[in-house]
Amino acid sequence: MDRHWFFIVLLIVITSCTSVSKEKIHIVGSQNTDLFQWLKGEGYDLGFYSDVMQAIEEMDNGEALLVLSTEYPKNRVEIPDKFFSLVEEKNIKYYIEYPEDFEGFESNGEVLKTRLERAVVVSDKFGEGLNPMNILGINDCHVISTEASDPLMVVAKVAGLDSAVYGLEGVPAYPLLINNDESFIALSKLSDFARGRFGPEAHWQALWAHIINKITLQDRQFSFDTWPRVVEPSFGVKETISRKDKINSVKKGVDWFEKGKFYIAKEWKKYWLKYQGDGTNPIGPPVPEEFQSGDGSEGLLEGHSSNIFFDGTQQYRYWIRADVQGEGAYALAAAANLLEDPDYNLPAENLIEFLYRENLTTGPRSEPDSAAYGLIGWSNTHPFVYYGDDNARAILGVLGAMAHMQKDDWNEEMLESILANFRTTGKNGFRGSRLNNANLHRLGWKHYWNQETINPAPHFESWMWAIYLWLYDKTGYEPLLTKSKKAIEIMMDKYPEEWHWTNGIQQERARMILPLAWLVKVEDTPEHREWLDRIVSKLLENQVESGAIMEELGGADKGKYGRTASNQEYGLHEAPLIFENGDPIADMLYTSNFAFFSLNEAAHATGNPVYFEALEKLSDFLTRIQVKSETIKDLDGAWFRAFDYERWEYWASNADAGWGAWGTLTGWTQSWIVATQVLVLQDQSYWDLTKDSKISKTFDQKSSFMLEEFK
Repeated sequence: MDRHWFFIVLLIVITSCTSVSKEKIHIVGSQNTDLFQWLKGEGYDLGFYSDVMQAIEEMDNGEALLVLSTEYPKNRVEIPDKFFSLVEEKNIKYYIEYPEDFEGFESNGEVLKTRLERAVVVSDKFGEGLNPMNILGINDCHVISTEASDPLMVVAKVAGLDSAVYGLEGVPAYPLLINNDESFIALSKLSDFARGRFGPEAHWQALWAHIINKITLQDRQFSFDTWPRVVEPSFGVKETISRKDKINSVKKGVDWFEKGKFYIAKEWKKYWLKYQGDGTNPIGPPVPEEFQSGDGSEGLLEGHSSNIFFDGTQQYRYWIRADVQGEGAYALAAAANLLEDPDYNLPAENLIEFLYRENLTTGPRSEPDSAAYGLIGWSNTHPFVYYGDDNARAILGVLGAMAHMQKDDWNEEMLESILANFRTTGKNGFRGSRLNNANLHRLGWKHYWNQETINPAPHFESWMWAIYLWLYDKTGYEPLLTKSKKAIEIMMDKYPEEWHWTNGIQQERARMILPLAWLVKVEDTPEHREWLDRIVSKLLENQVESGAIMEELGGADKGKYGRTASNQEYGLHEAPLIFENGDPIADMLYTSNFAFFSLNEAAHATGNPVYFEALEKLSDFLTRIQVKSETIKDLDGAWFRAFDYERWEYWASNADAGWGAWGTLTGWTQSWIVATQVLVLQDQSYWDLTKDSKISKTFDQKSSFMLEEFK
């Protein structure tokens, strides 16, 4: 009996020793990698070496070796001549990344730098977690050009959210990961998946689980509890959000302007002008760390481009937009009010002064006899272009900022801007998507007043109607109400089949809610309430439990920018974040941000508890997904355009050419979320916030001059 137990114990010891040997992984390279952090958390015994040959000499037979890049992308990893014969002799399984050429593997010496390309699985060897044509995001990938055959993954520009929906059709595909007798060679650096902000996490986890199990000869289940993240949501999907959390979110949201150095300072004005160019591609590296942030008197930059570098940092959009100045001022003044900190009012005032000092409102826009008088130019590079939507948000921003600061300093300018848009609005209440100086001066503003335009596109038209209704409430000037009501009625008659949508039908619904809510405020009729509820209810059909609002594409024949039509088209123009309806993606640039503001107005206009409940859920969701990053300071406190609410991470199709999945925007996104969060915390509407506006004081004088006989 004793001998029997002795052999059982001996067997357990032998088995244990065998198991422990498989827990040993030898690494040539730095300990400062994401792969190291994860493997350490999974309990592996990790040995480090600076020399490949030393590692092989000290390794036991059958152990695993990782040879990692430490000077990526500048220098490739040198592989000794005897490497492959020695690892074969000792049955060592390995993973090598970004290597120099070696026997049996030759490149043309070229390293390709990608931007829109993503990794695509082209093998069925990974198992259930990673299927052929699955996409893995790999930002700013530097990949060795080679003719390697039968790769496991390639790098290619492909359309789709999680999978390459058109396969690899019509685009070059470059080998990225090669299988070499149960070992692996990566032609780029894959080990810093968190620092490089690769996604989605589940796909990268499946990849690394497969590689590690293969080279350690195991079939282990991993917890991924220590999977590193450089950028992550502020809260988990089920974490309770308190009032204090929301107040802190507001503070972080406005502090981000300064933390990211989006306020231009005089000292580096030449720097940003260099990258602004003519405005067609105003993209450059992050503002240098040694540069000081401005105070708003030189303007507020637009935000981040969606381009991510291999170290996780993002390019900036070096552009000055008029709408951003007004919106930013609104967010700052709102924060000053909520936080009882008047210091935030200084940059708010400076931004408004900047808006009315620069060429955004000067030139023909300041000449009383000009057809463009009172209009606000689109951007610093395109002051001669006028989008009604952008004018509307700049105006709402300044009006909201004045209300929070209890100032009336810019009422005349606001009135001129509203009337300038109104007199270029046609008989049916539509202006069209944009106007420009050339046509205005050639045709005159009365041409637009008399036109029969119908443009059923809420994104471009609807918020100006809301402003007309707001001004009607302050002045009683009947044409403001009459023209707005006519346009809204036409729009509702055409819903949904004839609505023109830009990046999705959801954003159009989100934009339409505001004028419908304020129409209820000025004329509370059953019909007007039904119109509002029709749109809100449809929007909320796509609100999920976490509060996120799912994106949705409209009819194919009415979309300006629908799903990407081919691999070649990916990244060439504006585009949705989803590929097909049902993709679990929320959009903070075009939908959730504007829905947040509009839902608050609808809830207060009607008292509908369903609206208030949806508003609170959306408020919680936006608080949870605000960016948290200790590493990349200029992202901490921002909101990205895209969020995958099922994976609970920042992931979507990055097909949009200008404002992609990881883009930020100081105006459209950041400001409306922050300023609306303040309204929610103060339990009030924008309508009530601005109810005491003194804008009507000079209305008779201004309208008589600007509208002439139409007054």
